[in-house]
Amino acid sequence: MPGGCNVILVKTELGAERLAASRIRDIDPRARVEAAPRGLRGMVVVEPGGYSKEELARLIEERVPEAGRVIPVDACTEAVLEKMAAVAAEVAKAKISPGETFAVRTTRRGRHPYTSIDVNVVVGDAVRKATGASVNLTSPDKVVLVEIVQDDAYISVMPGSIIYRKMRPGKYPLYRLYRRVSLVQMPYLGPLDACRNMGVRIGREVQNFEVAELVIAPDGPVDALQLKTFIEGVLEGIESRYEIQRRSYGRKVHRVPVLVQDIYQLVRERAGREPIIVLEPEGEPVTRVAQRLYELFSRSRRVSILVGSRRGIPLGIYRFADMVVDIAPGITLSTDYAAAAALIAIGTVVHDMLVERGLPGDEEE
Repeated sequence: MPGGCNVILVKTELGAERLAASRIRDIDPRARVEAAPRGLRGMVVVEPGGYSKEELARLIEERVPEAGRVIPVDACTEAVLEKMAAVAAEVAKAKISPGETFAVRTTRRGRHPYTSIDVNVVVGDAVRKATGASVNLTSPDKVVLVEIVQDDAYISVMPGSIIYRKMRPGKYPLYRLYRRVSLVQMPYLGPLDACRNMGVRIGREVQNFEVAELVIAPDGPVDALQLKTFIEGVLEGIESRYEIQRRSYGRKVHRVPVLVQDIYQLVRERAGREPIIVLEPEGEPVTRVAQRLYELFSRSRRVSILVGSRRGIPLGIYRFADMVVDIAPGITLSTDYAAAAALIAIGTVVHDMLVERGLPGDEEE
């Protein structure tokens, strides 16, 4: 591990650290470059030779795509809570003003008698007292990075823009919109292997978007075994995607319930009481009806979106629909992509309206 604090930490994807190190040596042949220090993959430690720390960091960002995050280190200390807090506070005095906001982000590598959250709390409190700045965990002006490598701690203060967040101001969480969707899907029938495979794909799609419910809606008598096989595939697809979401999401996940109802009975029951949208090529392009779509979702807790299968939605149902929409003019979408394409298209065209106005009832979530 290079000594002193004339150090740049480069974080990479696992397995890309040696390639990144080679690229960095090409830029600065006099630099001391160590890939995967102490066997820790996904990291390169650089001590500049022919450039200043700031200049070499800039060149790495410009020329080394394998470098995910490039961190010029402001200070080094022992990986002891009190020492890290004291050093971070000193660094922050020069880089964070009282009118700014900040957050602390800690990455630990090795065994320690504290957690990353402990470091965030202790260092954050010290920085707050030293600078008079306030904490903002979602969109801070500055970020105090604490990179702990076994017994060493590297501390940097960087612009808050280095943190790529999936959700940030100016974005609307579309799962709130999709939680109002009753997706009405005509079943895919035919050879049993095709029924099951198509069911699995559709099940994964609807669970991916966490729609309020999936209604499997035949338009007349159907082969019982084919329908059973399709439904089994749908349930398998929902369960497999749900388990992934449950393990990886930082919020409660909605498991999509599955119902079966004749499509004509469903339309009789819902028409005039709740919005119904039919997805078929005869409709208006989705980009032209964004305002109407937003209004439909704003006025109702449930919006039924009807999707065909090997056959389209029966023509007579069009008369009972609030809208007939074409999401991809000139393109015939396969059954396994239709629902996902529709949800993405609708979410995309109404997103900015949702950011500006939200939906009635958002405050309850």
